[in-house]
Amino acid sequence: MIRFRIQSTPNPQARKYMIDRPLKTEGKVSYKQAEECQHVPLAQALLCLVGVTQVHFYQNTVTITQDGSLDWSVLDQQVQQAIRQLMDFHDPDFLDTLTPPVQKKHLSEDLQKIEDILDRTIRPGLQMDGGDLELLELENHLLTVRYLGACGGCPSSMTGTLDAIRGILQTEFDEQIEVVAL
Repeated sequence: MIRFRIQSTPNPQARKYMIDRPLKTEGKVSYKQAEECQHVPLAQALLCLVGVTQVHFYQNTVTITQDGSLDWSVLDQQVQQAIRQLMDFHDPDFLDTLTPPVQKKHLSEDLQKIEDILDRTIRPGLQMDGGDLELLELENHLLTVRYLGACGGCPSSMTGTLDAIRGILQTEFDEQIEVVAL
């Protein structure tokens, strides 16, 4: 029997479902369309639930984002049922086909420094809240990031968290850096 722990996140449209088994053994990934995750039947089934707009896998946690059309008590039951039905067939070692591992390993020296700073300072809090952050580009003191999981579309991500990231990076990396989210 799979044990669940369900937690709200700062994003009222997202919720974390932690289970006693691995969902993603290495890395993290977010999907917004069922076509993106045909190789991950559990992700595809969750995205096909009415109202679900995104699934985010990280370790033993899946974060579900919805469009607000469903009561969480209804969606909680549907998510748990889908996980129970498909978990025996789920491969937690699935590859993220959206971002090939080769690209992740070849970050520029500056982006790797930023990753290290964020891994130590910001990322643990984002992951605790069912989300994460992806670095996209650094050009002329402008860092472009993408929020994942519960952080995508969360009002506090676009204000307070973005300001915190900028402040930490201005202190520890480049005092002229600006940060924008896609």
